[in-house]
Amino acid sequence: MELRKKILFGLIISASATLVACNKNADSTEAPQDSEELKPVSKADIPAGFKDAHVCKDVYLPGGTDPRGAVISAKKWTNGSVITVRLYGGSTKVRQKVMQYANEWSKYANITFRFVTSGNAQLRVTFTDGAGSYSYIGTDALRIASNEETMNFGWFDDNTPDSEFSRTVIHEFGHALGMIHEHQHPLAAIPWDKDKVYTYYAGYPNYWSKSDVDNNLFAKYATTQTQYSSYDKNSIMHYSISSALTTNGFSVGNNTVLSATDKSFIAQVYPKN
Repeated sequence: MELRKKILFGLIISASATLVACNKNADSTEAPQDSEELKPVSKADIPAGFKDAHVCKDVYLPGGTDPRGAVISAKKWTNGSVITVRLYGGSTKVRQKVMQYANEWSKYANITFRFVTSGNAQLRVTFTDGAGSYSYIGTDALRIASNEETMNFGWFDDNTPDSEFSRTVIHEFGHALGMIHEHQHPLAAIPWDKDKVYTYYAGYPNYWSKSDVDNNLFAKYATTQTQYSSYDKNSIMHYSISSALTTNGFSVGNNTVLSATDKSFIAQVYPKN
């Protein structure tokens, strides 16, 4: 089965199913037109651990509306589900690491990922180099044609450190279970320095417009429509945030493992008997 390759930049952001993409490096070297009037933030202002960090971008299927504020519980799998997963491509080591870290969720959630090597699968994972890492949210994956991927890992190889496998795989499979980005948590009160954020994300490797930044960083989900726990800056679902992009020095590091709140929250969403 030949799975299509996605181009994650220049897409029209409109649809009813959410795809969350983490981009490490953009293939394009051209910034969108509306970024020309922005002066990029100097990389010297950003601590080394945050330079060119993975950035996750929400894009939607054509033909619908922005689902922000949708009931996340509507994208949940039935509790106790056995979700089939098929991996397309990747070395033996990379595939083993994906299976290993995906199963971190099953230690706390009443969900089983069953990895198969043939036939149809509910989650179809590709390893298209340079296409970023992304996943559809929860059961939105069931709406995707069976010859198309529902998740991609775009920068894994045999030299990828375990911390990177852990951070990215757990994050994307969290989206596959219906989890949102933590920085868009209904109760998040991140003191963004918006001008600096706009200019920083307008540059390499993201080339985001102001609307991209608004949609992917500043917009939050509604408390009345979203199942949520307390805001958790240590969540595996959180962006890293440099203190250079906030007004009071607030920062979030590169979270690589499930936090205590991640574990307790997913156990409430998918409770074990």
